[in-house]
Formats: sequence, structure tokens, C-alpha cells
Amino acid sequence: MTYRRVIAASVGLGLIIGLAGSAIAQDAPVGWTVPRTVDGTPDLQGVWANNSVTPLERPPQWAGKTRLTDEELAELKASAAAVVASGLDAQFGDQLVLKALEGLTDAGSYDTTGNYNQFWMADRDFTNQTSLVIDPPDGQVPAVTAAATGRSEERRAYLRLHPADGPEDRPLGERCANFGVPRLGAGYNSYIQIFQTPSHAAILKEMAHDVKLVPLDGTAHAPEDVRFWNGDSRGRWEGDTLVVESANFSPKSDFRGSSDGLHLVERYTRVGPDTLNYEVTITDPTTWTKPWTVLIPLKHSEDVVFEYACHEGNYGMDGILSGHRADERAAAATTTQGQ
Repeated sequence: MTYRRVIAASVGLGLIIGLAGSAIAQDAPVGWTVPRTVDGTPDLQGVWANNSVTPLERPPQWAGKTRLTDEELAELKASAAAVVASGLDAQFGDQLVLKALEGLTDAGSYDTTGNYNQFWMADRDFTNQTSLVIDPPDGQVPAVTAAATGRSEERRAYLRLHPADGPEDRPLGERCANFGVPRLGAGYNSYIQIFQTPSHAAILKEMAHDVKLVPLDGTAHAPEDVRFWNGDSRGRWEGDTLVVESANFSPKSDFRGSSDGLHLVERYTRVGPDTLNYEVTITDPTTWTKPWTVLIPLKHSEDVVFEYACHEGNYGMDGILSGHRADERAAAATTTQGQ
């Protein structure tokens, strides 16, 4: 374990991998065959990392292009290295590649207390892929429905008046209650670990340390009125691909503004000794105008998945609610003085 990884583990900031970042091969090497478990199914077990630099949606600079040339990929790596070398704020999710495309070595500042730079983030893996969204073909998340827009506007209007009346007003992740699925973000607590038996697969997420236990024995879904934070999952094998369908999401769950009509079809396919393709089709007709599909090549890691302890007692919530109570008292005092 490297010195940087020891530091990251001690403060719960996730796993740090090699500085350079390498292209992930998505084609199996000549002569390679899918390893099998003792019961003959593909062996997907182990730790898999999503540190892909590829943005979720295709940037306008790459419009109409599904894959980069090797020369373009080399240019992107050099530009991303310049952003990292700037020594300023950590770039989460899509921001690293977007900053690189803009030609910025000054990554800007979030101007917040306790911020940290790219040193603390997992270094990113590069592929020729121009967007994680592979369907629709334009690499864009479909438009949201009028119903979804209405829900978002209603929520924002409520929070303007009631930012922290109680803990229920705060986001689920901030409350350490749930971080949602699917987890598409890269570079921060973005590892999973897969375990298999003949009758079940278990998928442990580093983020929030949730375990998705997936029956593979034909067990029926739970009744419609039984709801789960991360959905009710059932799996099956289609050739060498593990297919996991999840439904029955709680109305309190929230993936990019989705509703309890969310339905996921996830596909895990071992395509090389160190690559597991993760493909997920996301459907919710009350949120998006059509289904959309994401493909993320996960890279095998010899590292372990560390516990995600979140608030370790939720002390942050105490501060948030106490601060809002102070704001309420100050507002009440101002109103009284004006009468």
C-alpha cells in the first residue's frame, strides 16, 4: 500500500491509483477466455474501479464523434495532466476532462472551507470513448418530462422557504441515508466488489458501503407495494453476461430527479483479464422522454474496498440544524423589532 493510499484510507477519501492513468482495453486479448467459477458461470469476482475520465454526456467539442483517435486521446491526456499540475481544486466527475477540453490549467476554486486538490482524488483512466452515454447515439441524456420539471421546481420552491426545518429537508446523501443507484461518478469512492455463489451475486459499493444482494435462482420480485432505497433486484445469466433488473424503488429515492417508476437493467460482462464492462439502461417515463444507456469499462484492482463511514455519528446534521435555528431566531428578532 502506497503512502498516498494510506492517507486516503485514513480520511475516507477513497482509493488512489497510479498517477499516469492508462487506456482500458475493451477488446479481449487473443487467446483469452472468460474465467469460470466452480459452477461454470463467468467469474466476475473481485474489486472493480470506475475511474474513467470519460464524461457522462458527449461534450460539444466531440459532437458526432463516438471515439477519439489515438492522437486525440494523447492530446486529452496531456491537457488533463496540465489541469492536475495546476495544484488547485479537485475535479469531480466530468470536470477534469471538461477543464482539459477548455484548455484550462487554472482549475478554479470552490471557495469553501476544508477543500482539497487533485492529489486526494483517484487518478483517472482514459479510453477512446467520448461519452458514457451510448444510447441515444448523440451521447446526451434525454430531455426530462414536464412532470419531472414540475417536481424539481416544487422541491426548489419548498427548500427556499424550508432549507432545514428538520433533517428530512436535507439531501439523502447529506443525511447518510442513501446515495442512490446507479452510481455513475468516477474518481471518488467509485469502487465495487463482486461476490458470487450459484444462487446469488452480491455487489458491494464503496460509496456508503451498500450491498446489492441479487438472487439468481428465479425468485420473483417483491410485491409492488414493497419499496426499497436501491430497488428490488433480480438477476439472470444471458450467455456470459450477468443481467440485473431492479424495480420497486422507494418514492424517497432520487437518481437525477427520478421517481418511484425508475427501472434499471444492468449488464456486467467480463471482456478482458482486467476489464468488466458495466452497462445500464435507465427507464422512467415520468422523468425522461425515453430510456437511456450508459457503458462504463471498469478496471480490475488489487486494492481493497474501504469502509465508507459517512458522518460517523452524523455530527454534520447537528451543525446544519443548529445553524438554521439560529437563522430563525435572528429573523424573528428582526421582525419583532420592526413592529
